[in-house]
Amino acid sequence: MSRIRRADASPQPVGDLVARFLDRSGLAGRVEAASVLTDWPQRVGPQIAAVTAPTRLADDTLFVSVATSAWMMELNLMKGELIKRVNTGRKEGRIRHIVFVMAA
Repeated sequence: MSRIRRADASPQPVGDLVARFLDRSGLAGRVEAASVLTDWPQRVGPQIAAVTAPTRLADDTLFVSVATSAWMMELNLMKGELIKRVNTGRKEGRIRHIVFVMAA
């Protein structure tokens, strides 16, 4: 099916078109949530980023690989604060849970 462009329609930025598509399709929240995988170091800081790596996202749960058991214990104590950090500025796609796993 081809779409016919209206003569009075003006060009639109691709970013705006993609944003509207994501909103209409219901994917906007999932895309925003997935950004935590690349934003992790900026959100948690260099010290924590040096010993962790986000590995996957399932629904509203982020799985994070941790280098040592000592760090895992410390991060579990900080879990509430880390959830706040990763959700700062997010309208959609908020992370509700973080699960820490030992690095392989």
